[in-house]
Amino acid sequence: MTTLDTSLVLAGVLILLVLVGMRVAFATALIGFLGLFLLFAFERGQGMERGFTTALKIAGQVPHSKMSTHVLSLIPTFILIGYLAYYAGLTKALFEAAKRWVGWLPGGLGVSTVFATAGFAAVSGASVATSAVFARIAIPEMLKLGYDKRFAAGVVAAGGTLASLIPPSAILVIYAIITESSVGQLLMAGFLPGLVSALIYGGLVIGLARMRPKLGPPVTGFTWAERFESLPGALPILFVVFIIIFCIYGGWGTPTEAGALGAFVVLVMAISRGMRARQLGSALIESAKLTAMIFTMIWGVLIYVRYLGYADLPGAFATWISGLEQSPMMTLLMILGAYVVLGMFMDAIGMLILTLPITFPAVIALNGGPNVTAEASALGMTADQCGIWFGIIVVKMAELCLITPPIGLNCYVVAGVAGERHGISVQDVFRGASPFFLADAATVAVLIAFPGIVLWLPAQVIG
Repeated sequence: MTTLDTSLVLAGVLILLVLVGMRVAFATALIGFLGLFLLFAFERGQGMERGFTTALKIAGQVPHSKMSTHVLSLIPTFILIGYLAYYAGLTKALFEAAKRWVGWLPGGLGVSTVFATAGFAAVSGASVATSAVFARIAIPEMLKLGYDKRFAAGVVAAGGTLASLIPPSAILVIYAIITESSVGQLLMAGFLPGLVSALIYGGLVIGLARMRPKLGPPVTGFTWAERFESLPGALPILFVVFIIIFCIYGGWGTPTEAGALGAFVVLVMAISRGMRARQLGSALIESAKLTAMIFTMIWGVLIYVRYLGYADLPGAFATWISGLEQSPMMTLLMILGAYVVLGMFMDAIGMLILTLPITFPAVIALNGGPNVTAEASALGMTADQCGIWFGIIVVKMAELCLITPPIGLNCYVVAGVAGERHGISVQDVFRGASPFFLADAATVAVLIAFPGIVLWLPAQVIG
């Protein structure tokens, strides 16, 4: 067997291991180590003993060398911001402000939930945390007003996915690490697409509530004075968002420093609002758990990525993609369609870190290569612009994984938080979230048709 044949067989075994339930971190580490052993022991003639030693050295050194970079410190600080904001009561105030301002619309509390999750996403890097928080806050409020329980749960699960796109986003940071893209540009690129996605979600909620008023009645009775009274409670989160944007956009600090400053500001706000030691401990523990999970997945996949580099599977795939006779846009749509299928069986982060080492070089090749100019490229972008644009597109596709059966993690989280108290099953959440597939498809279509939505803000940062 050739190196390429071995790589393809191992890739199939990896997918099989993930499908039967092995954790992505351990499956990728195991297959990566096995691939390195086979490569050096047999194909490069080192023998079994030396091949095993070489594979062991690479598997031990790669995760440490990559994980010790300061860029990864972004992830725990962004996650900590979200949990501190929740325990400080900032999220409840944000939801109350959204309810008073847009609750009068059809499905008003659903629209409020979408906009509140978008606001919370701007200080939290984790979709799971966002869904868990608003399952506690928004679902009881909606059920009190007679909202359909499936609809209410679906809105929360779908709204939570916005944290994957709106910075600070842990998934965008992971994408930047794997593809060696600019973290700052990716974070800035996520703002406008995140806003577009939230508006499309809100429009879908309004449309569904108009067609079926029983899904969610509007909330009326708030005076203009009451609406303005709710704004001070929402200002702290907006202030943190401003700090993060200003640090990155204004060049006053790196994304890592912006995340650390944001976490410090939220901590001060939380303490001033009476956060107790037990609540602070819970925020720290939850942040540590989620960070450890993400870091474990990253180091596992880095072993596999190093094997792919030695085997040159990404290069072979990129050559094959660029040699297809169909249009680049059709090929891109085929790649995105593959993500839809994979999203039914894998979690978002696992899917991205497993596929990006192969799909990213392929898309760059599809655009015309790493050195192509915007005028000469197939997609009308430079290689750097293509990398940023594809990052936002693929992260948006990854959001589908969070609400797609049977793996949709956000749906399980919502059912776990609200299920026992409100009688909401996982099946109810999946059914309630299903209309949002159309909204996500519409968002992806808009971002493909108008790449300037993604690229405009990063261009301003560069300039």
